[in-house]
Amino acid sequence: MDRYLVFGHPVRHSKSPFIHTLFARQTQQELEYGLAEPAVDEFAQALRTFFDQGGKGCNVTVPFKEQAFTLVDCLSSRAKRAGAVNTIKLTDDGVLLGDNTDGAGLVADLKSHGVTLADSRILLLGAGGAARGALAPLLAELPSELVIANRTHTKAQQLAAEFCDLGPVTAQTYEQLAGPFDLVINSTSASLQGELPPLAPALIHTDIAIYDMMYGASDTAFISWAKQHGARQSMDGLGMLVEQAAEAFTVWRGIRPGTKQVLRELKRNLGVI
Repeated sequence: MDRYLVFGHPVRHSKSPFIHTLFARQTQQELEYGLAEPAVDEFAQALRTFFDQGGKGCNVTVPFKEQAFTLVDCLSSRAKRAGAVNTIKLTDDGVLLGDNTDGAGLVADLKSHGVTLADSRILLLGAGGAARGALAPLLAELPSELVIANRTHTKAQQLAAEFCDLGPVTAQTYEQLAGPFDLVINSTSASLQGELPPLAPALIHTDIAIYDMMYGASDTAFISWAKQHGARQSMDGLGMLVEQAAEAFTVWRGIRPGTKQVLRELKRNLGVI
């Protein structure tokens, strides 16, 4: 039986085993998928041990994505751009391949909701690892402009400079932002604390699409705020979670699972529906 894991700390809350078990059942793949929660300073050894003992692949989540980037033998182009690895595959010739499926998962989820990215004006809130992973896939969809806003403006400037070869990306302070935007993506973790990015309510309009990478059993703080100010289309990151997992499953198994039914099952599991 091929073995897969998700590494994180903490990781007991992870829905990855639930998702990948459903993917395996759907595609008739024989595998088992578990959790690993090594101490922060023991991740490298735990990763080596897992593959030495016959592991085939793993997912990597907080706080190990940047460390995983340094531990694999080779990197996909999207992992290089993201500066982080969330998916590792042991290839047939014994090489550990590091990949990053987060941005692809985001784009796939946006498209599944009918959001048009080409020629759109996108506002990306935050300049951390989540934003970095999203930038290249978003710019590949050819938006008219992608604006990064972050509390620490220099971080947004650095990120925009790093990705400007891929498309029209700029950095602005929250005070500089001027609409209209077609899509706002919150990549910050503010919603986990029930907090909000300092975004002016005037930027929200009825035709805007709102996306929060965080998720929960009810609307995140950011989604609730956007709805209060007139946004009619809002999405949380649960679909992104499933889509990035499907991308990772494809990397490992060479077969792409369907996501709609798995997302419905996950929502039912979380009590969302």
